[in-house]
Parts: sequence; C-alpha cells; structure tokens
Amino acid sequence: MSAKTVNGTLEAAVVTHTKPLGWLGMVQRQGALIALIGLYVFGVVRYGEAFAVGANLGNFMADVVKYALLALGMSFVILGAGIDLSVGSVMLLGGVIAGQSSAMGALPGFGSALLVGMAVGLVNGLLIAKLHLEPFIVTLATQLAVRGIALLLCDRRSVVASPEGNFQAVGQARLVGVPVSVIFMVLIFVAGAMVLHYSSFGRDVLAFGGNEQAARLMGLPVERSKALTYVISGGCAGLAGALLISQNGSINPGAGVGWEMSAIAAVVVGGTLLSGGVGSIMGSLVGVILLQLIFNLIVFENGRGGITISPYWESVIRGGFLLFVVLLQVRLARKRAV
Repeated sequence: MSAKTVNGTLEAAVVTHTKPLGWLGMVQRQGALIALIGLYVFGVVRYGEAFAVGANLGNFMADVVKYALLALGMSFVILGAGIDLSVGSVMLLGGVIAGQSSAMGALPGFGSALLVGMAVGLVNGLLIAKLHLEPFIVTLATQLAVRGIALLLCDRRSVVASPEGNFQAVGQARLVGVPVSVIFMVLIFVAGAMVLHYSSFGRDVLAFGGNEQAARLMGLPVERSKALTYVISGGCAGLAGALLISQNGSINPGAGVGWEMSAIAAVVVGGTLLSGGVGSIMGSLVGVILLQLIFNLIVFENGRGGITISPYWESVIRGGFLLFVVLLQVRLARKRAV
C-alpha cells in the first residue's frame, strides 16, 4: 500500500469526525444535559423542596452510583466500537464474591470483586481483540456462563454481607451529608474522562473506534487497547456488584438482569455513538442520571402528585429516549458520510 493511500485514508478519517454538524451535533452532544436540567426543574416546581434537596437527593445519587459504574466501563467499550452484554452477569458474580469475602473486610470484598470482573473482561477482550470474534456473540456467551457460575456459587440463594468489619460501611458511609459512594463516583468519572482525553490509551480508543483500519495504518496498538476496554468494563461491573451488596446488605440471584441494556442506553443517550469514536465519559454520567431521574419522578408522582403512573412507564420512556437518540445518530452518520 502506498504512502499516498495511507495518507488519504487518515485524512478521510479525520474529515469524517471533524465535519461541522450544526444543531444535530449540538443535540447529540448536549441533549441529555438539557433534558436532565429540564426534568429536574420540573420536579422542583411540582414537588418542591422534598424533591430538590435532603434525603431524596442523597438517596437518589447513592442509588445512581452502581448504574454509573456499569456505564463508565461500557463507555470505553462503545467508544471502541464494541459492545459488552456480560456486565449484568459480571455484576452479580462480583456481588456474590464480595459478599462471601465480606467477613474479611472492605478491601478483600471490593478487591476480589474487582479482580473477578477484570478476569472476565480479559477473557472477553482476548477473544474479541486477538481472535477477532464478534463482540456481540462473545459477550452474550460470557453473560450466560458467568451468570451460571454466580448461581452455582450462591446456590441460587441470596448472599448476605457480613455485619462485622467495615464492608457495609463503605456503601452506607457519608461525608458531610454526602454519600461516600457518590464522591467516589465523581472522582472515578473525572479520572475516566482524563484518561480518555489526555492519555495515549484514550486517544487509541477514539482512533480505532472511529476507523480501525486507519488506526492500524498509524501503527497504534489496536488489539491491546481494545482488550483493555473490556478489562475496564469487567472491573467496573465487578465493583458495581460489590457496591450493591455493600449498600443493601444482600444480593439476590436475579440481580443484574437487564442491567447491561440500561448501561448501553445511558451511554448512548449521553451522546456516545454506537458506531464508536465519538462521545464522552461525562456524557455517560449525565445519561445515567437522566434515566434514573425519570424513575424518581414516577415515584414522586405516585406518592405526591395525585396521579398514579405504572412503573412500567419507566421502560417505555427509556426506550423512547433511546430510539430518539439512535435515530439522531443515524442521521448524523449520514451527514458525516456526505
């Protein structure tokens, strides 16, 4: 292949991702934030101080953390033009392992969940990056296998965290009234955003997510970086499971079912393209908070608003948001191709 061809390929990749997209691009990047602010203002106006501050806000944000961890890992995978359907099962496995290790303290509990999640992610990453298998098939297979392993370990019974030691204190502790888990969430998302935008690994992910052929021609370590995105996703899922049992004191065998869909929806609603290469870590956090806020509003409406709304409307609204964003992304992709 000639140098001219290589340069032409790279130039095409750059033009594809830098072409101005007008209002469509603005909605794709900031639409979730605009919707989040609008819904929060609506909640404040309709339900008053009980919605805006105090116990509701603290409990809401603490509940968001475990979903946010899944979305953080999923963000790197989708930015690399991949998909990870195993995170719900990995979250369950992480929670089971953490619960069974909780008597030894917080560090062994959370550490074991993190390591198990990363191990599953490594298996996914090697099969996808090294053997070039389809991410959908690989992670669907590990989803089934990992859930089976988790059910075997817990014997299809709920796992209860040990009340002794400091394991449960991690999920329930507060600092100046703010849940420690929320502070951890903010810090890890800031770190994730810095990794994406300021590290060579982050630039590699954006490069091969946008155009894998061009990234290979540039000599980037595509296989290594792609595998690492799945390791990150698995580790985040394992931590989410540990946090779930730390907060609630137990984890049941049905935990995590469908959570991979919620994570994917949050990442996409937050502005990351399913085709890869375009998106942001903080946008995924906004997407998680937005989708969880919808459920919170439904709970308040049923309790205080005087109108009874079925909780199943949460899924309908989430699906509507996701469909709208995907249609928007299709239109953006067509504009980029012109």
